[in-house]
Amino acid sequence: MTETAASSSKGRPTKNAAKKAGFFARIALFVRQVIGELKKVVAPTRKELINYTLVVLVFVVIMMIIVTLLDLAFGSGVSWVFGGTGPTDR
Repeated sequence: MTETAASSSKGRPTKNAAKKAGFFARIALFVRQVIGELKKVVAPTRKELINYTLVVLVFVVIMMIIVTLLDLAFGSGVSWVFGGTGPTDR
């Protein structure tokens, strides 16, 4: 039998090894993995951060305009279908 890439992975513990490890050993492994992943994080530059912020703000404003227009359109449609201008009309 030949050894596959998945079975030869040395970085990931097998399921049996994870079950044999104690509770605190699993917590320590988790903390080490979290720290290892946090070391890979790259913070954006100031220019990138400003660009991302502006993109999000423009997107939110556009979505607010779309929702407002849809709300006005549906409100007008409901008012036209059922007549009246509000809950106080009888």
